[in-house]
Amino acid sequence: MRNVTLGIIGTGRIGKLHAENILRIPGTRLKIAVDPKVDKAWAENIGLNYAHNTDAIFSDNEIDAVIICSPSGFHIDQIVKAAEAGKHIFCEKPLGFDPRTIAEALRVVEQQGVKLQIGFNRRFDPDLVRLKQAVDSGTIGRSYLISITNLDPAPPPAEYLAASGGIFLDTTVHDFDIVRYLSGSEVEEVYSAGAVLIDPSIGKIGDVDTAMTTLKLENGAMALIHNSRQAVYGFDQRVEVFGSKGSISTENRTQFQTVLKTSQGVVTDKPMDFFLERYKESYKAEIEDFIRVIREDRQAAVTGRDGLIPVLIALAAKQSLKEERPVRVENYSG
Repeated sequence: MRNVTLGIIGTGRIGKLHAENILRIPGTRLKIAVDPKVDKAWAENIGLNYAHNTDAIFSDNEIDAVIICSPSGFHIDQIVKAAEAGKHIFCEKPLGFDPRTIAEALRVVEQQGVKLQIGFNRRFDPDLVRLKQAVDSGTIGRSYLISITNLDPAPPPAEYLAASGGIFLDTTVHDFDIVRYLSGSEVEEVYSAGAVLIDPSIGKIGDVDTAMTTLKLENGAMALIHNSRQAVYGFDQRVEVFGSKGSISTENRTQFQTVLKTSQGVVTDKPMDFFLERYKESYKAEIEDFIRVIREDRQAAVTGRDGLIPVLIALAAKQSLKEERPVRVENYSG
């Protein structure tokens, strides 16, 4: 088995999770973490070297691959530098905010012959994998409708929101990817509606905190996505695919599966309250798969194109919200 040496950029919540998962994978070495505001206590506690400048990764010939978990606005520049340094790349979503710069970065990746995998972790969630299998096997017949509920328990910090690109590029981008993943079809047209119902400060930065998006797919199916920055009862994550022979759906994960039934009613636990907890298995699985991509010299399961297309859908959704009309998704090829 080939050993793989990695560096990681960004030591926020997701960066720390990826780092700790890498440390548990046999035959992998996480050599260094880079962050201008690196959590030194955390790095030292897990025996990880750290630096403040990404050159510490890009100039290190021992490092085979880089895990990019920096704020979204830095992704494109870091992807290009990593590719030019001959490093394989795992990059968190979204790839960026501008389709042209994304397309140019993807060209550099291709020219340099390195692997690129995008962090759409929900494709690796066991429940969604089972939905995908049911759709692909024909168990529910021809797919007619995909319904996705994706509600956060609380809004992120204002600093994060200001740099996030807005709800469609930050949150719904996951859902746009899942629609493509489950349907095997591209999105043709988008119609979005949204409002500021939870936090007025979100409206002041030109965003909404509550949104509904409908999508028409090239294969004739349709999808409906519900998003909110705040669900007071927990992290609400549900998906249903309805077809000609039936339907298949996922329900919320709870900490315990017990159900209390009395004369007063039936009581179950609330949904899990944190995305890193709900999708713990998928985050581990996607990094393990990235390591296999390097070792087996194969294409990533979630490619650069899979990173670009949801950004195009998100930009169409933003335009639809602004102009209050359906918008066709741009077929951008560079």
